[in-house]
Amino acid sequence: MSLFTGTQRQYYDNSQQRTASAGQTAFTFNFSPAPSTASDFDIFVNGSEVSASTYGYSNNVVTFTSGNEKSAGDVITLKQKTFSEELGNYQYIKIDDIINNFIINYVGEDKLIPKIKRTDVSFHVQRGMQEFSYDTLRSEKSQEIEIPPSLKMKLPHDYVNYVKLSWKDTSGIERVIYPAIKTSNPKALLQDGSYDYLFNSDNTLLEASESNTWSTYKAQGDGNETEADTNQNAVDQVLAEGRRYGLEPSFSQGNGVFYIDNTRGFVHFSSDLNTKTITLKYISDGVATEAEKIIHKLAEDAIYKYVAHAILSARTLVPEYLVARFKKEKFAAIRKAKLRLSNLKAEELSQVLRNKSKVIKH
Repeated sequence: MSLFTGTQRQYYDNSQQRTASAGQTAFTFNFSPAPSTASDFDIFVNGSEVSASTYGYSNNVVTFTSGNEKSAGDVITLKQKTFSEELGNYQYIKIDDIINNFIINYVGEDKLIPKIKRTDVSFHVQRGMQEFSYDTLRSEKSQEIEIPPSLKMKLPHDYVNYVKLSWKDTSGIERVIYPAIKTSNPKALLQDGSYDYLFNSDNTLLEASESNTWSTYKAQGDGNETEADTNQNAVDQVLAEGRRYGLEPSFSQGNGVFYIDNTRGFVHFSSDLNTKTITLKYISDGVATEAEKIIHKLAEDAIYKYVAHAILSARTLVPEYLVARFKKEKFAAIRKAKLRLSNLKAEELSQVLRNKSKVIKH
C-alpha cells in the first residue's frame, strides 16, 4: 500500500468506486478494516469532492441526505485520508489460507489424500500451530502491570508457560526476577480448634486462599528497598572478595522472587516488589483468539508437512513407508523452520564471542 499526494492532502491508494442508479442514496463499500468515522475519508462524485454535510456514514455505508439523490451513471468514489495500517503482518499467513492451500495441494484425485473433510484439516492445522508455538514459532507475548499491595498478578487467559519476569528500574532497565525455589504456596486446609479438618456442605475440604508459608515469606522486608540496595558497590566488593563461601548463584541476586500458583491462576511476588512495574513474558498456544491464528511464512512448509503426517498416521490402510516418509519430512521441515526463525546474525554472534576474548574473522 502506498500514498499519492493530492492538491492539499494525502490519500491512500485503496480508494473504491460505485456507480449510482437513478435516485440511489446509499452506497456500500467493502474496506477492511472499515473507516471509523466520516472524517477518515473524502467522497467524490464524478471526480468532484462533495461536502461532508451532504451524506452520513456508518460501518462502510455512505448515505446521502434527502435532496442529494444521485443520477443514473454517477460515479461515487471514496478515498481514505487515514488508515490503521497493520504493520508487519505480511510476514504471516492466516489459518484459513493455510487450510485452503493444504486442500488445494494435497487433497483430491491422484493426490496424497483422495478425500477429507475441511473440519479434519482445520483440527490438525490448529494442533500443529499449538505444537509449533511451544518451541518453534515466535509465540512470546508480554504484559506489563504495576504490582498491587496484594503482591499478586493474574495469569493471562492464554498462558502456557513463562519465559521471563522482570521489574523496571528508573532507567528503564529490566531486572530479572527469579523463581522462589525454597518456598511455595501449598494448599492450606482449614482446621477447627481441635485441629480437625473443616468441610463444605458437599463434604469437600475447605481451603484458605493463601498458605501461612507464603504469607510469612512475602512479608519479609519493608517493601521500601531501592536500587542502591540491590546494586551498590559495597555488595559487589564483598562478593568479589569471596566472603560468601558456598554462595549459590541462583540465590545471589536482590531483584526479588516470584512463585506461580498454576492451580489458582496467580503469580505471587515477594514484598520488595510492591508497587514496582512488572513485565511478564510468556508463551501462548497461538490459537487463543482469531487474530492470533497466524503462522510465519518461514514455517509455512513445516505446517503443511505436519498436517500431512498427522492425517496419514491417523488413517487405516495407509502404507507404512508413506507415513515414515512424511514423518521424516515433518522433522526436517520443523528443524529448518527453527533455524530460519532463530534469527541468528553472524555480526551479532561475532560481537558476543569477541567479549569472550575469542579472535573471530568473518
